[in-house]
Amino acid sequence: MHIRNIKREQANEFWKLRLEALQSNPEAFGSSYEDYVHTPMNEVILKINNEPDNYILGAFTENNELMGIAGFRREQGMKVRHKGMIWGVYVSPEHRGKGIARDLMQEILNRGTEIEGLQQIQLSVVTANHAAAELYKRLGFVTYGVEKDALIYQGQGFDEELMTYFVK
Repeated sequence: MHIRNIKREQANEFWKLRLEALQSNPEAFGSSYEDYVHTPMNEVILKINNEPDNYILGAFTENNELMGIAGFRREQGMKVRHKGMIWGVYVSPEHRGKGIARDLMQEILNRGTEIEGLQQIQLSVVTANHAAAELYKRLGFVTYGVEKDALIYQGQGFDEELMTYFVK
């Protein structure tokens, strides 16, 4: 397995996996398949950055097949630049249980220590996703709140656990 930044020329592969995530686990993401399925590829390409504080990681097989993704972006405002956010963590079902999500997250945390002034990395996870929440806690994230009905999908509310990691 190789973990590296998604490049703009990999936009099709990235977007296929991102849409798979949104369609197969609609309760787990703030974005929806319905809102993004018709996004033009030129817009997807513009979402892919390779900056130290704004990137999308990909986990690739030895055959260069994309099997997992996780995004990171630092807040830009003067008063919130000390925080970053992890978004869109997903591993395709056939590759789960191999530590891929852990490796993606660990890479983001490692990179976070190299970003000057970054003090916190935040994320949110649907409370029903116990496996992800437990992984995040093992990596050092702490819960600072729960947002009731953070997401509503097809009339059902989903609470989100709000978590932060304090960069060392």
